[in-house]
Amino acid sequence: MSTLLKKLGGERVASAFRKAVSGDPKGLPTWAQEMAIGHDAGFYGPESDVWKVHGSLATLVGGVRALLMQAAYPAALAGVSQHSAYDTDPLGRLERTTRWLTITSFGSTEAIAKEARRVNTLHNHVVGDYETADSIRHHYEASQSRHLLWVHCAFTDSFLTAYRELGRDEDRSVVNYVGEWARSAEPLGLQGAPHSDAELQEVLNDFLNNEIGEIEATRRIVHFIIHPPFSKAAMPFYRVLCNAAISTMDPRVLRALGVKVKSRRWLTVVKPMLAVLQAIVGDESPSQSIARERIARLTS
Repeated sequence: MSTLLKKLGGERVASAFRKAVSGDPKGLPTWAQEMAIGHDAGFYGPESDVWKVHGSLATLVGGVRALLMQAAYPAALAGVSQHSAYDTDPLGRLERTTRWLTITSFGSTEAIAKEARRVNTLHNHVVGDYETADSIRHHYEASQSRHLLWVHCAFTDSFLTAYRELGRDEDRSVVNYVGEWARSAEPLGLQGAPHSDAELQEVLNDFLNNEIGEIEATRRIVHFIIHPPFSKAAMPFYRVLCNAAISTMDPRVLRALGVKVKSRRWLTVVKPMLAVLQAIVGDESPSQSIARERIARLTS
């Protein structure tokens, strides 16, 4: 698979990757300039675990894993099914999620506040009802604390797990990520996010033992996540990412999704692929470089 990436052509692969995750083949969508505004380092900074984790291409596996985990929570899945264009504009949805993640990770506090207002405005309209398998009707709102907590924990656990499995061998030890990333949830209205690995696992176990499950839309959306309408050239790469993500997931989540367990050997397949892609696109994204320039101006 790593040779496949090379054969496709370095810049072609890099451009396709940047366009998929950011909406721009150069990795410089209009919103990337948000990283230049403001007069502080933001919530984190170049020495933080958040920069280390979110600057790694292990996030590609973590992102797929997070989408699948979110799908196990009926309220979150209902929101996607009823309020997003996941089936007609999957890359647009990915780009919008990437925007929030990138600005919150690397932007100034001013940029983060601005982005949070955008996301909160969208969340205000994500409300509705869904039925569980026992025909009980439930109401949901994307701004509810419990809803926000699940989405936050799914993201946190997925990106941390992917990084610990696939990050560079010399710096895969991250001990402050959960506590650092907890701050990202505050502008979205969530207080009390987990601040340690142990707290994160405790919250996840509570959800996994009591609140995950299948609704009418589950199988349809899970099938779409695993089999998105990507090009024939892109699908082999995506399939490896997806199988690697599934191989790290809790069996309770997989049962709720109706997905079979995958061998952890997929991690050994995807790791060299990510290393090749990292060599092609560079160690830092354009957004990170802009953020680093902003921070350098503050200290010069």
